[in-house]
Amino acid sequence: MTRIDFYVLKPGARGDRLDLTCRLVQRIHDQQQLRILLHCPEPRLARDLDRRLWTFRDDSFLPHGLVGETDPTLTPILISSDGEPANEQQVLINLGLEVPTFFARFARLCEPLDQDPTVLAAGRRRYACYREQGLPLASHQVG
Repeated sequence: MTRIDFYVLKPGARGDRLDLTCRLVQRIHDQQQLRILLHCPEPRLARDLDRRLWTFRDDSFLPHGLVGETDPTLTPILISSDGEPANEQQVLINLGLEVPTFFARFARLCEPLDQDPTVLAAGRRRYACYREQGLPLASHQVG
């Protein structure tokens, strides 16, 4: 059963949802060494996240790449704008507004949200959907 964690950026916190996502990726990669898929249904968002991960911190390196442009067997952090990759990842980070149809394939799903009204409303709908399915949910307020 997939464990689902919502990470909500507090009002007035510095950064946006992509910054929060970079922080999550850094923590999961550094502390747990898990393979991560970043689900970005919009190609522009996928490219923006790719750039952000390269420049996120001067003192770290997050080995990542876009699905179709990198070898998925050698890259622990993948960014996909067109669905799930063929290889196995352990953590799904959803940057889409809908429930990913393939989320149950993952041990863990992270849902980063900022204070954008569209993002928050979509996050509430996804939370309700997961709750109706009886999935384990947690919510974390991030400053």
